[in-house]
Amino acid sequence: MNVTVETLALIVVFAPVIGAIIAGLFGRVLPAKVSMTVTTGLLMVAAASAITIFIGYWDKSLVLPDEPIRIFKWIDVAGFTSTWSIRLDAISVVMMAVVTSVSSMVHLYSWGYMSDDPFKPRFFAYLSLFTFAMLSLVTAADFMQLFFGWEGVGLASYLLIGFYFLKRSANDAQIKAFVVNRVGDFGFVLGIMSVYFVFGTIEFKDVFHAIPHHIHDTMGWGKLQLPAMEVIALLLFIGAMGKSAQFLLHTWLPDAMEGPTPVSALIHAATMVTAGVVLVTLCSPIFQVAPFASGVVTLIGAITAIFAATIGIAQNDIKRVIAYSTCSQLGYMFFAAGIGVYQAAMFHLFTHAFFKAMLFLGAGSVIHGLHHEQDMRKMGGVWKPMKITYAIMLIGTLAITGVGIPGTNFGFAGFFSKDAIIESAFAASSEGLPFATFAFWMGILAAFLTSFYSWRLAFMTFTGTFRGDAHGGHHDDDAHAHAVHAAHVEGHHDAHQEDGVAPAHESPLVMLVPLFILAFGAIFAGFIFNDAFVGEGAHDFWGHAIYVSPENHILHARHNVPEWVKFMPLTVTLLGLLGAMIVYLWNKGLGEKIAKATGPIHAFLYNKWYFDELYDAVFVKGARALGDFFWKVGDQKLIDGIINGIASDTNIISKKSVKVQSGYVYHYAFIMLIALVAFGALVLLKKG
Repeated sequence: MNVTVETLALIVVFAPVIGAIIAGLFGRVLPAKVSMTVTTGLLMVAAASAITIFIGYWDKSLVLPDEPIRIFKWIDVAGFTSTWSIRLDAISVVMMAVVTSVSSMVHLYSWGYMSDDPFKPRFFAYLSLFTFAMLSLVTAADFMQLFFGWEGVGLASYLLIGFYFLKRSANDAQIKAFVVNRVGDFGFVLGIMSVYFVFGTIEFKDVFHAIPHHIHDTMGWGKLQLPAMEVIALLLFIGAMGKSAQFLLHTWLPDAMEGPTPVSALIHAATMVTAGVVLVTLCSPIFQVAPFASGVVTLIGAITAIFAATIGIAQNDIKRVIAYSTCSQLGYMFFAAGIGVYQAAMFHLFTHAFFKAMLFLGAGSVIHGLHHEQDMRKMGGVWKPMKITYAIMLIGTLAITGVGIPGTNFGFAGFFSKDAIIESAFAASSEGLPFATFAFWMGILAAFLTSFYSWRLAFMTFTGTFRGDAHGGHHDDDAHAHAVHAAHVEGHHDAHQEDGVAPAHESPLVMLVPLFILAFGAIFAGFIFNDAFVGEGAHDFWGHAIYVSPENHILHARHNVPEWVKFMPLTVTLLGLLGAMIVYLWNKGLGEKIAKATGPIHAFLYNKWYFDELYDAVFVKGARALGDFFWKVGDQKLIDGIINGIASDTNIISKKSVKVQSGYVYHYAFIMLIALVAFGALVLLKKG
């Protein structure tokens, strides 16, 4: 059985990169459908292998090896070694299933969404490369391989976000994502260095086993001695903040919407943004002995949850609303990890992958049907021509808002995982954990806002009458990507259009099938896996993959919270639905009136708390001003001034000296004679 597990694991990790190599290197000479078939087919094989491992581990018919599958040693310098390995534990098994299943659905969906794009082989190569990098990350057995995957998803996201390379906004967005992530990665690199400095190794198993011997170690910062575990945990979390778009390092994520919609689904649901959650959960042995760092994780996660939700209610781009919901849901995952319920964080990551991928791909179906229109203010009445997409989006909305009945097994996926986090936050506040009370109330408020902006999206997009241009949202700046769509778009312009109904068309079956599969997960994943992830079977399921200190009983204590706590998420969810119905369903135009009446507040939320403007003023313009200072003052005036001044003085001296040189021999002989007489006189005086 172990051989079978090893073989399946190798297929899971390396099948996507084989597809990426074939499509990337030979895509220009092979027919586009060959590249698409190879990459999608290999992803399907990888997904089938990953799900086989996951189901086998879940139902205990399969035993995972205790040691990583070591493939080859790729770094061995002066005693510093790193071996490319595949770590098989509960975390990696869950993530392999999530990453490959969502990625395979995105590949399949892209057959329809990117059908007219002339650069399909390149796009599919990038998708597969992205998937390989993420799989390398989640199966890493040491920090170096994890860092390889970490930077790999950063590279792939750069390529995918800027896929429409003729669009200036896409170019800017890819650079922004790359730069902001480098800020977080700087902290991550320092964290890895600190791990090696303290433990003398970077292999997870050796590091985690040695923690009890290093709990009281300190690291010097000048004369200041800091607890080593706290420093390591904080530095690792800074890396997680960048990759998972947490508060202060979040600004790249909404701009990532410049990439094609399947990219948004892949980045937001299963790959890049979940890497930070995986890192913190994987390093639970470190964070459990670093209470200050864990408190910071709780605080930042709670702030992110409410911060992103407030912005989501004011956005009009359908993809940006969903993007900010991702940011907010990641906040839930992080504050769950901060209070020590890593199991609930991973559970929400798991359920979130299904409904978030479905929401993004559903939004992509709307955008595709409306000829690339993304502004919800120009939508409306879409449900009639796109009934299947409408039903899928309703399921996604019910899942992300966490609709379910407390105390029962009835509920959508988000109900089980999100409520587990909120109840755990209340239980943690009773035990006095830092910022747990704050996290609980921010989680409740964010749940209300999530319901409001999610139903706002549904009502603005699908209900009422069509408010947009009959010719859809085709834009000239998408030249290279959408020029070939012109004939396709024109083909629908002459079709009969009912009054008030959007001139849209339902997506092809190849785009709808992935939505059906993801919808199954959005409905049933929470109910099926609730016990294994956060219930009575959680200890056996997670095993040694997650470390929880003996004093941490929060996951169990959540069952004993007051009834009002259990019903609070459902209550605020219904209130959010009611608010959205009042504003966007029963009183058309009220939302626009509220936006005008609230003026500065709406502008503050619509402009994303002005973080982009603030960072531009402080960092971009500040760096430019500093550069100008060093250039104009330091370089031109100071350095060039000194050099030019010396050169000028030398020129003056040389001009004066030239006059002394007459060129006549008798002048030189006379000077030599005088010098000789003077020297002789000096000698005689010395002797006297």
